[in-house]
Amino acid sequence: MATIKEMILSEDYADYILPIYPQFLDDYRQYGAQLFNNYYGMIHRLLPSSDIRDYYSNGLFYNTVPNLYSLLDTVNLEVSGITTVQNQPALNLKGRGILIGFIDTGIDYTHPAFRRSDGSSRIYGLWDQTIQSGTPPYEMLYGSGYTNEDLNNALASENPLELVPSQDTIGHGTFLAGTAAGSSIPENDFIGAAPSSMLAVVKLKESKKYLKELFYHTSDNPVYQESDIMMGIRYLLFLSNELQAPLVICIGLGSNQGAHSGQSALAISLTLSANYWGVYSVAAAGNEAGKAHHFFSDAPAPDTSVTVEILVPENTRGFTAELWGAPPEIYSVGFESPLGEVIQRLPTRINYTDTIQFVLEDTEIFIASELIQTVSGDQLIFFRFSNPTPGAWKIKVYSSSNNAGNFHIWLPVSGFMQPDVTFLRPDPNTTITAPSAAQVALTTSTYNGYTNSLFVNSSRGFTRTGIIKPDIAAPGVNVPGPAPGGRFTTMTGSSVAAAITAGACALVIEWGAKRNPPKIFNNAELKALFIRGARRSQVQLYPNREWGYGALDVYRIFSVFTNI
Repeated sequence: MATIKEMILSEDYADYILPIYPQFLDDYRQYGAQLFNNYYGMIHRLLPSSDIRDYYSNGLFYNTVPNLYSLLDTVNLEVSGITTVQNQPALNLKGRGILIGFIDTGIDYTHPAFRRSDGSSRIYGLWDQTIQSGTPPYEMLYGSGYTNEDLNNALASENPLELVPSQDTIGHGTFLAGTAAGSSIPENDFIGAAPSSMLAVVKLKESKKYLKELFYHTSDNPVYQESDIMMGIRYLLFLSNELQAPLVICIGLGSNQGAHSGQSALAISLTLSANYWGVYSVAAAGNEAGKAHHFFSDAPAPDTSVTVEILVPENTRGFTAELWGAPPEIYSVGFESPLGEVIQRLPTRINYTDTIQFVLEDTEIFIASELIQTVSGDQLIFFRFSNPTPGAWKIKVYSSSNNAGNFHIWLPVSGFMQPDVTFLRPDPNTTITAPSAAQVALTTSTYNGYTNSLFVNSSRGFTRTGIIKPDIAAPGVNVPGPAPGGRFTTMTGSSVAAAITAGACALVIEWGAKRNPPKIFNNAELKALFIRGARRSQVQLYPNREWGYGALDVYRIFSVFTNI
């Protein structure tokens, strides 16, 4: 029998995220049961067959399948009021005593941006899920953990990578960590938002191949599975508790999978983490507004339909899409191929899977429908197109009643597929990516700090269920930051905005901790401070879909209270 570590790492095993109950570990012991938190656990089973669809249809439905998450990127501290609170003598806030955690592509721990003036490391914990030669940290069962002492020993040696072989070969995690918390490097005119904070890093392993195949991940960009991110949160909570330090979790990854209502397993994990003392989360809203990956429509009248056209380029192996609709409407679908072959309206059933074959072309459409989706309670229709004929595919959407409902359809996020598949008539609203719909997260959209204009692709709110997201906007266009190999570069995107905001959170948390008596804000209080302190234009109404409650301004948080 395989060990749990072998099940986690093996491509022969499928991973399932399940709600837990008192006997969960005992009942699923043979399946390598583990816990993420007090709500979710994970098990592993041998892949059911060579047909990847059987994984989805063998009785464990959509909510048990780990979603796939992508990287969200392709002058700024000053416009956010961060430089002022760093240098103002009465404040002098730099994130001292605050732990900022990153779950991403890792970090170049040798970079000067993560070292003190004496050369020692400011990283207090590094869990590399891709290295299996070391000892896993805490209760983790895979990867290798490295402490601050391990990193300092490595940095003091002639060849640090011989002792701690963890590297960030992509650079995304290094950049975010530096933007949020990089040390001051005057010769490069660089300083992070919270340059005296402590850092914690999780380097994610890439998703298993069967999930990439199931969801047709066809680009060269890395994707990461939800279960590994959730386990990363668990690691950060352990480390925060050991250090007895407040923790800000920065999520710079996103997905178009899920209900877009803050009810994904990852979003719920962030919500649960907010119940711990001094734990906060910041999530990037995404870069999807102008990418044509979202469709929205009111429900059609009975005996009519709404036509959704999807543009499929040449050489597309396949793609997936998800239709979400709220009760009381009940939706059903039909199809028309680019060659004119028609599949009539499929009957509505409570839960079903079906495979549609076309006579004149090689295309196959796998459908999995849940009339009452387990977590959200809403209707989900999952589509998986294989070998789609190039051209405009039409999905005909029907409704069973004459209620004033609506529905959404999402295609995967930018960079997930190559070539990209898009809607002919997209809607730029409700394009925030998971897990940024989590109500507890401080969700950031992106603006250009040099021109004070919204980034053209900055994802827009609100959530599908009307929760106000994003909360605030932060700079994220052409932001300078560290790159692997001791270099510096610039980056644009919402994960950059999230990193700056995470650093800003550390400054405000430090301010509370320095008060007499010390004040440790709860999650709701911290969000309220940033919302009240946000900078607002006189020509816009707030909150809105683009800016939320306004632009990040840390100094204004303090000036607002001094003027009351």
